[in-house]
Amino acid sequence: MTGGGAPGAAGIIKCLREEKSFKIFVADANADAIGKHLGDHFEKIPLADSPEFVDKLLSICKQHSIQIILPLVTKELIPLSSRINEFAAIRTKVLISPQSSLEIANNKSRLYEFLQWRGIKVPSFSIVETVEQFKEAVTALGYPEKQVCFKPSVSNGSRGFRIISERINELDLLFNYKPAATFITLNNAINILASGTFPELLVSEYLSGEEYSVDCLANHGETVLIVPRLRKKMINGISVEGEFVEEESIINYCQQIIKELQLHGNIGIQVKKAVSGEFLILEINPRVQGTIAATLGTGTNLPVLAVKQELGLPIAADDLKVKWGTKFSRHWSEVFY
Repeated sequence: MTGGGAPGAAGIIKCLREEKSFKIFVADANADAIGKHLGDHFEKIPLADSPEFVDKLLSICKQHSIQIILPLVTKELIPLSSRINEFAAIRTKVLISPQSSLEIANNKSRLYEFLQWRGIKVPSFSIVETVEQFKEAVTALGYPEKQVCFKPSVSNGSRGFRIISERINELDLLFNYKPAATFITLNNAINILASGTFPELLVSEYLSGEEYSVDCLANHGETVLIVPRLRKKMINGISVEGEFVEEESIINYCQQIIKELQLHGNIGIQVKKAVSGEFLILEINPRVQGTIAATLGTGTNLPVLAVKQELGLPIAADDLKVKWGTKFSRHWSEVFY
């Protein structure tokens, strides 16, 4: 498992520990990553954008006869997929979607364009590359009567995401919200974006309704299991309270996305309710999500199921049964060393 220092790493290792036959090797670019103290063995590896990244993983897999790689870091996915045949040559499987699917899923603008082309409804959007295009897109989407949001086409987590609104009270934001508040005025957004190199942005309608994070297990475009999770409380974009809800409209919607993109393995899909009442996509995490550990409370273990599926190990029917209505709350824990 790579990404041993990721926020969700401890929970995913907890899931993997449920299968007693697994020996867990943890890797991370940080020598003191939390996963170092939770797995059976630890390896320090280069960052995903290093020329040595894939070569180092190949060496580790060959040395330790690793059967499967479970990547947690988004930036690692395409480098791994581009050389997947080299891992196959040493009998190591990489739990990952095809490179063509990843190139779409990891770019929010390409993703919206692709799904729209395939007839799957997405939020109203524009793709912009200049300040002038940004202003025009915001106006076309109904601002200031309607709130509009934007985010870089390529980013991780909530980096670069902002909601443009003139309804905000900046004094209230300063003293009553933590610095991670996502609201911004149009003038402030323009001033910031004009101060440096303008990135490609996805500008879209703001979906103000309930937000769900959907943990999925896919088998080369076929749905195995879809588990919608209502996000009741978040800290820095990470769910800390939620509830598992059997929302059929979300399940059917995600099933279409998985099929059209031919996704594989553990997949995360974020959706939110629009004014129309429909749940529409925010983004895809084409990898195992950090809060996937919460599914243990429903009687399912999605990381273990993904590994078993990849290795051709038997999966019992009861392992796919979800205890809907399960609620969860997360808390910090410590490791001493």
